[in-house]
Parts: sequence; structure tokens; C-alpha cells
Amino acid sequence: MTQIGIGVIGTGYMGKAHSVAMNAVGAVFDTALKPVCEMLCATTESGAAAKAKTFGFKRSTADWRTLVEDPAVEAIVIASPQSTHREIALAAIARGKPVLCEKPMGASLDDARAMTEAAESAGVVNMVGFNYVRTPATQYARQLVQSGEIGNITWFRGEHTEDFLANTNEPGNWRTRGRATGTMGDLSSHMINCAMALMGPIATVNADIETVHTRRPSADGGKQEDVTNDDHAHCLCRFESGVMGHLYFSRISTGRKMGYAYEINGTRGAIRFDQEDQNALWLYRMDDPEAERGFRKILTGPAHPDYIDFCQGPGHGTGYQDQLIIEAKDFLNAIHGGKPQWPTFRDGLDTMHVIEAMWQSHDSRQWVPVLHSA
Repeated sequence: MTQIGIGVIGTGYMGKAHSVAMNAVGAVFDTALKPVCEMLCATTESGAAAKAKTFGFKRSTADWRTLVEDPAVEAIVIASPQSTHREIALAAIARGKPVLCEKPMGASLDDARAMTEAAESAGVVNMVGFNYVRTPATQYARQLVQSGEIGNITWFRGEHTEDFLANTNEPGNWRTRGRATGTMGDLSSHMINCAMALMGPIATVNADIETVHTRRPSADGGKQEDVTNDDHAHCLCRFESGVMGHLYFSRISTGRKMGYAYEINGTRGAIRFDQEDQNALWLYRMDDPEAERGFRKILTGPAHPDYIDFCQGPGHGTGYQDQLIIEAKDFLNAIHGGKPQWPTFRDGLDTMHVIEAMWQSHDSRQWVPVLHSA
């Protein structure tokens, strides 16, 4: 058994998820590399120590540099705010340490470009945390599309919709301040990555971006404060394959809790998926008898990618945390094999290029080409 020391930076929503995944992945997938939870970093020494005890880490620190420089930490997971990603990633890469970075890669396109160029120049294993695309159902949908099961694709629709800021009385917070943490900076990257995973590169976009609730109560109960980023956005797009598409992202989509959903139309069939029912994929085949035509609900099971390691029973299902365990498996396998695992930093950079093109389209009120990385 070969062990590898893991350091996780961040102890919030995603920091906890990655920590739990690293504790579980070796048992679930029997990976060649067995992770050792070596060090955890939070914003205060006391907080880091408490979370390290809870999450099963040997040591803790309030300084990410201490974690990155520690020789026992051999691979790093970045789960801190996106404004910190670039500096941490560059420091880790300079020391030859593999990096799994949460999406979005950085606070800007420049951040993503710098991280990608540094990782590729150094030959360091790198990966971006697009976890939703790893569900057994979506992995199977990708296989169906690539195998031609539903024929030539004619249309794609994707959305990432939630309602955590649908209530106009919800106080302003870090999510409502600054472009990097708006809906385009937060939610859009997941569905853009999914769209490109299923359909290939996006060639052009025509986008509209809006702040619906321009003022919110301040967190201290005082006066109203300005919202300085976007609530929702949508765009028409054309993929390089010629397929037309539509994308929509929202944090004010009333009633939607995890509306990561897509529809794919082909000349021989169609696919539908909704993350709120992540263990089901809906498939329509035109070759079915006329009397039986209609969308068929497929329950994920051992025949679908990455399912059987969790459960031998079809229809029993996987959950959100399991997506992170699959992601951890892929990261460890990439390190063991010595080469990056999709989605790499370059895939994350391509996602950022689409986001930048959407902003340019919104500002210019016209179609804009997407400049993909070389």
C-alpha cells in the first residue's frame, strides 16, 4: 500500500466535502494511493484545530503557506474562496505538488490562465472540482451521446438554477458583492462545463445578464445596501459541432434547490436529466414501437459508471457526497498515473473563456466568439 499525504485548504461547505471524500475514497474504490489526511487549513488556529479533529486530520494551521510547504503534504485540495486560488495554486505547483482546485478556478480569466500555464509548464497533475458531471447518470448520458445512441445531436438546453437568494429580504452577504461571486462567477461554470463535456466546445454566445434585486437589507439590520453582481443570466449558443443550444443560470429561481438540468435532442432520440433526481436519467428512443414511445426512466445501478463501488443494488442511488468521492478517486488515479485527469486546469480555463465571452456579449449586445485556449 502506498500512502499520500493530503492537505485541504478551507473548512467550509466544500472543505468539509473534500475532507470527507479523502477519508472515504480509499475504502470505496480501493485506490492504489491511500490518502492520509495530513493537514487542514482554516482562517484561525483554533478553528483549524477544531475542524481537523472533526474531519480526521493529523495537524492544522491558519496559514496556507505552512500547509503548502510542509513535506508531509504531498497533494493539495484548494477549497477556499476563489480570490485565493491563484496564489495558493502557483505556490503548490512551484513545489511540484498535485492540485485539485474547486471551481471556479479563480476570480478572473487571468487567474485561470496563469494557473493553467504554470501547471502545464511544470508538468504537475491538476484537476478542477466540477463534481456534478461525475454522477453515474451524467457519465452514462455522456456515453450515450458519444456512442450515437440518440443519433446526430440537434439541440442542447442546460441550466443551473437555485433559489438561495430568491427572497428579497435575504440580507446582503459575500455572495452579493463583487463580480467574481455573482451567478456568473458562482453557478454558471458547472453547467458550462457540463455542456462542453456532453456537446464539445462552444463556438459563439449571445448572452443577457441581469441583477434583479438591486438592493438588499444589510447583514447588521441597518440600511439597504447595493447588490454589485448578477442574479441570473441566459444565452443562446452554437457549439463548434454546429449544434444550437441555450444556457440559463440563476440564484433567484424560486422553488429550485439544485436545478442542474439538461435536455439533449437527437435525430434518433432524446435525453433529459435533473440533478434534483440525480439517480434517474430519462431516455427516449424513436426506434421503440409506436405504442410504447415515450421517455423511459432509467434508474442508475451497477451497470452505470462508478456506481457499483458504492452499492450493488440498482435503484438504491448515490448522493451528493459520493460525487466528491468519485472526484477524489479520479484525482488519486491521476497522481498515480502521472498525468492530469479530466477536467484539467485547461478545461477550467476553457470554461472561463465562455464566461468571459458571455460578459462581452452582454456588454456589446451581440454574438461573440469564444476564444478557446490552445
